[in-house]
Amino acid sequence: MSEKGTSAPETVGGDRQFRQELGLFDATMVVVGVMIGSGIFIVSADMSRLIGSSAWLLVAWVIAGLITIAGAVCYGELAGMMPRAGGMYIYLRESLSSMWGFLYGWTLFTVIQTGTIAAVAVAFGRFLGVLWPLVSDDKYLIGPVHLSTHYALSLSTVQLAAILLVALLTSANTCGLNYGRVVQNVSSIAKIGTLVALIVVGIGLGSNAIALHANFVSPWSRHGFEPIAPGLTAGTAFGLIIALCLSQSGSLFASEAWHNIAFAAAEVKNARRNVTLAMVIGTILVILLYLLANLAYLVTLPLSAIQHAPVDRVATATLRVIFPGIGTSAMAVAIMVSTFGAVNALVMTGARVYYAMACEHLFFPATARLNKAHVPARSLLVQGVWAMLLVLPRTYDPVTGKYGNVYSNLLDYVISAVLLFYILTVLGLFRLRFIRPNAERPYRAAGYPVVPAFHILCTSTILVALLAYRPTSSWPGLVIILLGVPVYLLLRSANQRARAGPVLR
Repeated sequence: MSEKGTSAPETVGGDRQFRQELGLFDATMVVVGVMIGSGIFIVSADMSRLIGSSAWLLVAWVIAGLITIAGAVCYGELAGMMPRAGGMYIYLRESLSSMWGFLYGWTLFTVIQTGTIAAVAVAFGRFLGVLWPLVSDDKYLIGPVHLSTHYALSLSTVQLAAILLVALLTSANTCGLNYGRVVQNVSSIAKIGTLVALIVVGIGLGSNAIALHANFVSPWSRHGFEPIAPGLTAGTAFGLIIALCLSQSGSLFASEAWHNIAFAAAEVKNARRNVTLAMVIGTILVILLYLLANLAYLVTLPLSAIQHAPVDRVATATLRVIFPGIGTSAMAVAIMVSTFGAVNALVMTGARVYYAMACEHLFFPATARLNKAHVPARSLLVQGVWAMLLVLPRTYDPVTGKYGNVYSNLLDYVISAVLLFYILTVLGLFRLRFIRPNAERPYRAAGYPVVPAFHILCTSTILVALLAYRPTSSWPGLVIILLGVPVYLLLRSANQRARAGPVLR
C-alpha cells in the first residue's frame, strides 16, 4: 500500500511492491556468491587436524555436499509453495508456528547473518593487508579499550576496512536491486573463475611426487590428528565418526547460506520455478568446486602441510608452493574478490527477512517499508549498522595477550542453532505434506521421504556430536535462540493489545 504525501515515496508491507528483476542466472549467482566466501580457502586445515587422513578429508566434504544438496532439494518444494520474501522465516512460520519463524529471524539478525557479514568483511580487510601493509590488526585508530578482563573495543585499520566495505555494499543495495544484482553477477563469475584457476593450477602445475606419495599411497590411514576428547581420537572407528561430525562445522560453514536466495524470492522472476532451480544448480556447482579445490590441495601439499598451514591458509600455502614469488599476493586478491561478493550477497538477501518480519509487527516497524527503488532500505540500514557494530568488540586472552573477535565466538556458538533450524525446516516439509496435502506444489522434493529423512538424520547426528563434544561452542547457540522467546512473547502481547485497541474504544 502506497503512502501519500511523501516526497520520497515508500511502500508499506506486502510482497507485491517488490520488482521481479532476478532471472535464473542472477538467482544462481546469488547462491554461488553467498556460499563461496573465505571458508574454502581455510577450513580444510582444521578439518584435516581432526580427521588425519586425505581420503577421509574428501569424504567429509562429500558428506557436507550431500547434506547441502539434500537441503536444497527439500527447500525447493517449500520455495515453490511459498515464493515470498523471507525464506526460512516464512517456511517455519507456516509449517510450525509464528514463534519458530520469529526465533529464526531473531537468531539470523542477532548473529547468523550479521555475524557472518562482519566475519567475511574482516577477512576482506585482513587479505587487503597482504597487499597494503597499512591495513593490519595491530595498527589502531582507536586502541583497545577494555570493558572487562576478557573483552575490549577497538578500531584497527582492518576493522575500519571491514566497516567501510559493509557501508559501501549496504549503500549500493539501497539504490535498487539492479545495483546489487550487477555487483553479485560480476563478483560471482570472478570467484568461480578464481576457484577454477586454483584447481587447474593446483592439479596441473602443483601436483608433485612428495604430496602424491604422502596422501595417496595409503589414503585411508590416519595420522597427525588432534585429540577430540580425553581418550578419544580419529584413530578409532567411533572416534573417526565423531571427527567427521565435528569437521562438518567447517565444511558446512563454508557452504552455509545457500538458501539465502529464498529470502529474496519475491524479486525472482517465475519464483516458483527459479528459486528452486537456483538453489539446486548453485549448490551442486559450488560443492563440485569445493571437492576439486581440496583435491588440488592434496596433490600439491602433504597432509601434514595442510594441517599446519600458517594461519590455516591452505590455499595460500598451495599457491606459494607453485608460485613462490607471487603466490601469497595472488591468493590475497582472489580471497578479496570472493569475500567482497559474499558480503554483497549476504547484505542483499538478509534484509528481506527483517522486512517480512516487520510486516507482521515482529521487527522494527519502520523497516516494513520499501523505498522508491523498491528495496527495503531501512531494513538494509539496520542490518548494516548492527553488522558494523559487531566488528568492534574484541576478545582478550590475558595469558597470551592476544586479541580475538567477538563475532568469531558468536559464529562458533551459532552453528548448533543453524543445524537446529535446518532440522526444523525439513520437519516442516513433512508437516505441510500432512496438513496441506492439496496445496499447490509446482515442485515436489525429489526422493521424498528418503532425501528429507537423510537430511534430518545427518544434521541431527552432527548436532548431537557438537553438543556432546563441543559443548562450550554449541550450547550458547541454543541459549541465543531461547533469549528470543521472551522477546517474541512481548511483541505478540503488544500486537494483540494494539489490535484490540480500536474495539475497546
